[in-house]
Amino acid sequence: MNSANVVTIALSKGRILEESLPLLSALGLEPAGDIDRLLRVPSKAADVQFLIIRPTDVPTYVEYGAADMGIVGKDILMEHGGAALYEPLDLNIARCRLSVAAPKGYVPTPGKRLRVATKYPEITKRHYAARGEQVEIIKLYGSMELAPLVGLSDVIVDLVATGKTLLANGLVEIEQIGPVTSRLVVNKASMKMKHARIRELLVQFEATVRG
Repeated sequence: MNSANVVTIALSKGRILEESLPLLSALGLEPAGDIDRLLRVPSKAADVQFLIIRPTDVPTYVEYGAADMGIVGKDILMEHGGAALYEPLDLNIARCRLSVAAPKGYVPTPGKRLRVATKYPEITKRHYAARGEQVEIIKLYGSMELAPLVGLSDVIVDLVATGKTLLANGLVEIEQIGPVTSRLVVNKASMKMKHARIRELLVQFEATVRG
């Protein structure tokens, strides 16, 4: 099939991919290849293929047209800035929350600028700026819970699903920034060029989610 007629969907690796598979299966779009090894995978629908990529890369692939659609967490969209994408549907999968956490018993020091470790510097900056607070942001890429335990930061901003990892490391949630679910996003040019097929997929996704 001509690539111009193929709809490419970028899927986020990890938990989102796992929870996307039953939804895709219900639409007859099961991956028809090894999703653990391949980065580009055909689907059982001849005109749909998948890219299996890191969640943080999904908005970029969709924004620049390397993928027509994508499934990605709302946290990534908030950090990326989603203005360049259509975000037509909340898929209501991979549910979690974005929270501020601190060591149990933590008490802020008056007059001291708060140090926050996070992989979400933009979200964190906006969150505290909305309250008129200036904070020092330390960007990390993993092992967030360690930062306050070794004095690198006072608190962290991170995703929380069950809270078990926080608890195991002596941390507690002290504030919720907001709930996070996975969203379906669409490239704006693709929405025009492949409108009929993408619109059909959107209707099917929405019916499956609501059903």
